[in-house]
Amino acid sequence: MNESTIRRLREDARSVFLRAVEAARPGAAVERRIELGPHGRAVIGGEEMPAGSRLFVIALGKASVSMAEAAARKLPRAVFPGEGIAVTNRENRRPLERFAVIPSGHPVPDAAGVEAARRVASYLSDSRAGDAVLVLISGGGSALLPAPARGISLDDKMAATRLLLACGAKIQEINTIRKHISELKGGGLARAASPARTESLILSDVIGDDPSTIASGPTAPDPTTFGDALRIIDAHGLRDRVPRSVLERLEAGRRGEIPETPKPGDPLFARVTNTVIGSNRLSLQAAAERAEELGYQAEAVSLELSGEARDAGEMLARSLRAGGATRVPLAFLAGGETTVTLRGRGRGGRNQELAIGFAIAAEAVAAGAGGAPGAWVFLSGGTDGRDGPTDAAGGIVDPGTLARAAARGRDALRELERNNSYALLEASGDLLMTGGTGTNVADIQILLVAAEE
Repeated sequence: MNESTIRRLREDARSVFLRAVEAARPGAAVERRIELGPHGRAVIGGEEMPAGSRLFVIALGKASVSMAEAAARKLPRAVFPGEGIAVTNRENRRPLERFAVIPSGHPVPDAAGVEAARRVASYLSDSRAGDAVLVLISGGGSALLPAPARGISLDDKMAATRLLLACGAKIQEINTIRKHISELKGGGLARAASPARTESLILSDVIGDDPSTIASGPTAPDPTTFGDALRIIDAHGLRDRVPRSVLERLEAGRRGEIPETPKPGDPLFARVTNTVIGSNRLSLQAAAERAEELGYQAEAVSLELSGEARDAGEMLARSLRAGGATRVPLAFLAGGETTVTLRGRGRGGRNQELAIGFAIAAEAVAAGAGGAPGAWVFLSGGTDGRDGPTDAAGGIVDPGTLARAAARGRDALRELERNNSYALLEASGDLLMTGGTGTNVADIQILLVAAEE
């Protein structure tokens, strides 16, 4: 194996990943969507705000500070004197003029998030007809702004969230339940802002860019029901494990004793506009452009990668067969969001598990008929710079990863079964470290294959 080729591939993979992250920077996207009308008043949802109206600005999610900062740059004090509210995770917190920046827990909600939700609800309670509410939404907003429904404690909501995360539930399933045990999710924020007009600018971190799923759809109609939430709990065998208060609320809702979340067609949404301004798909396009600048022939393998992380890694490793004995450098790209079913008590995240799953499968491909190219590098990273409850964005592996880990006493299969991917990649020197990026459009996977020499 040519070590200099591997080093170059690793550098290129990082460069392609960082271009994808850069494409999801929220500031420019927000500024492009905020306009000032001929009378110097803000244009919200295509309509200029009436004279004498007020503008309320709320940002929530991992990219909220960057989005709020961009809004403040574009909106003069005469239009938005402040102060708005930005709710973000602790890693991305920083002071911001004209905004109260509130850090709260992610991925598991905490008491700080409950207080943030209370402040947001109080802030909106002063809005009236003729006013406008600008909501800047990014991934992570669902956990960061918890407002447990009446009768459900924060501890019970946290317990339900942990159970769903641990069993490998999809983000859409988790959000279906969150909407039905919360006050502000599933259109609840739009309801709290009514009768003011609401314009939401959304940085999507979910497959398909559905506004009702991103951050649990605080300003979008909710097509899911209490019955759907109960079916998800049953499908994952959690009926006897979720807190009693959660189960009782969902059962009461299914019986019609509790009002449903606002649905498509509700007159409430005649005054609401939801616009996706950044997404995983757009970042993949930027990644492909950067790969081609570096001389690779780029191909999208999956635009909606999902399922168990280790299985997704195995699936992506099949691309190595297509790259065998290639005469041109190849870049295989994917994007989406996988899940991890917890089996052990190790430390890691979905991108780290995906990278290890790829490395294991690549070894098997190399040993099989036809083999695999000798020089390749595979990167899987979260665009927010944080993979699970770790300080890594993901992992970047190559044909020597498993041997380097083994030399330091880490067996890949054993660590994968323990969900201990961080320790293995730390041992092999293959953690992808970027720090918080201030954005979040799910995950990007990059496989670079060198040309045959």
